Amino acid sequence: MTRWTYLFGDGKADGSGRDKALLGGKGANLAEMTRIGIPVPPGFTLSTDSCATVSAAGGDWPDDLWDEVLSALARVEQWSGRRFGAADDPLLVSVRSGAAVSMPGMMDTVLNLGLNRDTLKGLVQAGNPDSERFAWDSYRRLVQMLGDVVLGVEHEAFEAELHRAREEAGVATDAELPAEGLRHVADRFEALVREHTGAPFPADPHEQLRLSISAVFNSWDNPRARKYRQLNDIHGLQGTAVNVQTMVFGNRGDNCATGVCFTRDPSTGSNEFYGEFLQNAQGEDVVAGIRTPRPIDEIDSVLPGMLQQLLDTKERLEAHFKDVQDLEFTVEDGHLYLLQTRNGKRTGPAAVRIAVEMVDEGLIDQATAVRRVEPSALDQLLHPTFDPSADRHVIGKGLPASPGAACGQVVFDAAHAEEWAAGGKTVILVRKETSPEDIGGMHVAKGILTARGGMTSHAAVVARGMGTCCVAGVGALSIDAGARTARLGEHVLAEGDWLSLDGSSGEVMLGRVPSVEPVLAGDFRTLMQWADEARTLKVRTNADTPLDAARARSFGAEGIGLCRTEHMFFGEDRIAAVRRMILADNPRQRQAALQELLPLQRDDFEGIFTAMDGLPVTIRLLDPPLHEFLPHTHELQEGLARTLGWETAAVTARVAELAEANPMLGIRGCRLGILFPDIYDMQVRAIFEAAGRCENKGVTAVPEIMIPLVGNATELDFFRKRIRNAEPALRRDAGFSGPVLVGTMIEVPRAALTAGEVADVADFFSFGTNDLTQMGLGLSRDDTGALLSHYVAAGLYERDPFMSLDQSGVGRMVSLATEEGRAARPGLKVGVCGEHGGDPRSIGFFHRTGLDYVSCSPFRVPIARLAAAQAALEAAR
Repeated sequence: MTRWTYLFGDGKADGSGRDKALLGGKGANLAEMTRIGIPVPPGFTLSTDSCATVSAAGGDWPDDLWDEVLSALARVEQWSGRRFGAADDPLLVSVRSGAAVSMPGMMDTVLNLGLNRDTLKGLVQAGNPDSERFAWDSYRRLVQMLGDVVLGVEHEAFEAELHRAREEAGVATDAELPAEGLRHVADRFEALVREHTGAPFPADPHEQLRLSISAVFNSWDNPRARKYRQLNDIHGLQGTAVNVQTMVFGNRGDNCATGVCFTRDPSTGSNEFYGEFLQNAQGEDVVAGIRTPRPIDEIDSVLPGMLQQLLDTKERLEAHFKDVQDLEFTVEDGHLYLLQTRNGKRTGPAAVRIAVEMVDEGLIDQATAVRRVEPSALDQLLHPTFDPSADRHVIGKGLPASPGAACGQVVFDAAHAEEWAAGGKTVILVRKETSPEDIGGMHVAKGILTARGGMTSHAAVVARGMGTCCVAGVGALSIDAGARTARLGEHVLAEGDWLSLDGSSGEVMLGRVPSVEPVLAGDFRTLMQWADEARTLKVRTNADTPLDAARARSFGAEGIGLCRTEHMFFGEDRIAAVRRMILADNPRQRQAALQELLPLQRDDFEGIFTAMDGLPVTIRLLDPPLHEFLPHTHELQEGLARTLGWETAAVTARVAELAEANPMLGIRGCRLGILFPDIYDMQVRAIFEAAGRCENKGVTAVPEIMIPLVGNATELDFFRKRIRNAEPALRRDAGFSGPVLVGTMIEVPRAALTAGEVADVADFFSFGTNDLTQMGLGLSRDDTGALLSHYVAAGLYERDPFMSLDQSGVGRMVSLATEEGRAARPGLKVGVCGEHGGDPRSIGFFHRTGLDYVSCSPFRVPIARLAAAQAALEAAR
């Protein structure tokens, strides 16, 4: 027989803090506080099983559930010495939700259950001179909350009646309404219920209780709760628990109060009691902002000695739960009660400080400190953030593609961005979508805003690599390139208008919002040292410039897992030569262009090797589709024709000849190198020459050459032989004696499925999970952002597979390729360099799969280090 209810009260509890899956976080902690002697009003918890069972039955209760509720209620009556529904000093209860994972404000609550026109007289008879006002205030709150939550009466309708009552009484707040005014409010509220439902307000206390429990069950699946779970990546829960608890009142008189506190400051992490209270009020008044709360350290001015009671409770809770607690309390007639405690939410800087200081205080050990900090919270320490006290005029929202806080003037193309930045202006580059040709403007922009694209779009990937704030995929953004304007919602943006972008939330704000620069304090370095001691997975970075490489190394990167050479080819001093190389119709012209590019590539690699002195650098040879390099405007084609000595029509025809219907699956990667092997030859020579220059000046270069988009072992073998055959002469000419590995990016499903054959001719594998996901799922990462959002909202996918690895599908290819590759070549070095290399959930999978390293954008390196440590600690449990 299934048990549905679990009691807590009189110093005893049926559950404990370990029962969050069964009792929800709130119920488990109420039970735990009761066990350790914290004053908690008695009650009982309906399990998450009961919610799941009722939901599965379409709202029908199991036959024995109501009987068990009545039995538990009778026990609470014994403990409290009051009877539910009695006319004299009645027992009143609250009904609150409480899932295993805290979801503040997302589900429903009803207070003061058990009141009606008869039982409220029992409150008046309690002897308090203010009791009549208290009784009517409690009753009107019940009618409002039950009417809204249970009976579906619009909240605004109740608020309109309250507003009318305040105007009639000539008062500013609800707290100033006299007893008679509140009685009239209750009358009006009851009339509203009858008007909207066609039935009177339910007066039977037991009916009120059953209806309220059902409403909380139903709220588990309301739109805001579903959205909260989606946004916070909460999966696998079966429902909410329901807590039925004896009411205690902070609004009985002046020796009563209610408040919300944190055992430490949740913004800074400082070990200081932090919170607010209201005298003679109920808890909802603090949250609703009906009155201005007072700082908690002033509570002794109205309730002498109460601050020390709260501080003693703070110490007991932290010592027991060993984490920062967010607690709700009520003082009734001078007696302190706790209604809830839970682990307090905190900012990233606070999380790091609290974890380190709790180790210093002996509350937790280093492993617990490493496990406790959410890796994603470190973003707040690495990027500027907006001042939390500043006003925000939000006009739109997109995907938080690259974190940070950016403020600047709107420009609509890369050329203007560079021109304005050179003139000392700060700019926000606003584009429909970005392409490699925008790299100059992206580099100088403080922030990037796009109408299209997802978390792995060109804008997102490049912005993260540069540490530039980016908001992508703002579907409501329409751009008129000709008029140099954009529309977002009701707002028209002209070039030069000021915008602020929050890359952590995806918010787009009008005007200039002040920001705060990050400071990496000693606590951050201490936590990272503990993480490095725990992890086994190495962390590299994706970096294409010496600046990015140096930044990533300062964040703890142990090498470069992906250096994308195509990003080096789009500078103004290079793109023309690249185009001449591609369009050349004879070897002489092509070699001339390549000779022009060789010293530029060599300098690039030398700078990166120098920044990574002694650490491995994996260089991916040219990968993108040809079309990205081709001149598509008449002006560009005309200029290129002059440099080639061609007619413009010939250039136009050649561009049309090279156009592709599906360029991402066309002539790119190793296919480009097979058609134009001189390109890869030039890049390989540049690598050896740069490594030789470094060796000559005492810098240790550790190059790894990666061939992209291999689908067949024969493709890799073609380049391996070409490189190894040329190697003796290249080493002699460059003066380089160090090792050079030749491996491949596993991004084509066939390469993963034939990994044993590929490994025979590879020194290493690096999984390009962006393309492996794209090809494995048959989804264009640049065109399916809206579709994937719909899939996630509909529950078809748990997560966007371009943001967090599809472990059962794409992950299976990774596991298979790793296993078969190492079977063919024992000790094969295997890493991952797709965007998933910076995703904590994916990093856990890569650790379990046995990869050697992950590689991610520079600003995600600390996140990956912490996630890798947590994966190792979890595996060791």
